[in-house]
Amino acid sequence: MERVKLIWDFKGPNAEPIAAHHAKHLEEFAASEGLQNTLCETQKVSEMHHIAYLVVERNYMNDLRERLKPNRGQLYTE
Repeated sequence: MERVKLIWDFKGPNAEPIAAHHAKHLEEFAASEGLQNTLCETQKVSEMHHIAYLVVERNYMNDLRERLKPNRGQLYTE
């Protein structure tokens, strides 16, 4: 099964806590929608750039991209 990583970028001095807060909402969304096989985390790109991301099965990509408006996405490899 192919999965995609939907990514939200946060930049600036408060990027880390904002990304963590956004990831919490993404987890809640995935649970409320009953999405299976998801992964929701944050990642530090630099001191002033953090991301929150949601990994989902590719068949959910188009619907979630329209509804959640991520900044970008990429194929997910473990």
